[in-house]
Order: sequence, then C-alpha cells, then structure tokens
Amino acid sequence: MKTYAYAAQFESTETEGGFVVTFPDVPEAITEGGDMTEAREMAADALGVALLTYLELGRPLPDALTEGTMISPDPNVAAKIAVIETFASAGISRSELARRMGKDEKEARRVLDPNVSTKLPLLVQALSAMGRRLVVGLEAAE
Repeated sequence: MKTYAYAAQFESTETEGGFVVTFPDVPEAITEGGDMTEAREMAADALGVALLTYLELGRPLPDALTEGTMISPDPNVAAKIAVIETFASAGISRSELARRMGKDEKEARRVLDPNVSTKLPLLVQALSAMGRRLVVGLEAAE
C-alpha cells in the first residue's frame, strides 16, 4: 500500500518555538512554522505541492528511504497524487479514462490536472476506473 509519507526533519529557528521543515527525499519541499503544530501543517502542504509538481513535470516520485518523523500530504492531495501516478502507469488515454468513468474528456482532464482541486468522490471513481481502490487509514496525531 502506498502512503505518500516522507520523513521530515525539524530544525529550530531563531524565532523562539519556530521550526524549519525539510524532507531529505524531497529536497524541493521546504517550509517553516511558528510552532510545531503549524510546522507540521505547513510541511504537509509543502510536501503535497512538491509531489504534485514532480508529477506535473513528468518526474517519478522519489522513494521514501529516510527514517524519521513521517509526514503525508493532506488526504485529498494524496488521493490526487494517487490518481495522477496511477494514470501515468495505466497505459490508457484520457478519453479511455473518461469513458470508464462515464464522464466527458474535459472532466477527466481536470481530474488529472495537478493544479485543479478535485472532490474526493471523483478521485475515488477515477482510481476505481483504473482498477485501484483508495484505502483510508487512521493514526494518532503527533
């Protein structure tokens, strides 16, 4: 099961309580927060943007090799990443995806556009049309 979770490193800033967050496996994702809670939220956002950018540029997602504090993009962003990555390896056209989903090609194009927000039910439908199933997990918040 793919989770799109990557290890983050948190370093204290000069501002008391603040943190800079980096991802060794995704060097493009760099952010900071005024406290640990904000730093984690910003890290999830920065990671999601970086991973979507990889896909937009046609680059494969990096392997998550580093151990540490694992951060995942927001669930909707992770689902969008899953759809785009699955489509890239499915060997089908946008027209075929649209046909399988019972939608027009314009809607399939929006589903595959990393810069267009898509509601979760439509992302689930797209994954299903490509023979995949979205699995939701639950873990303790840190």
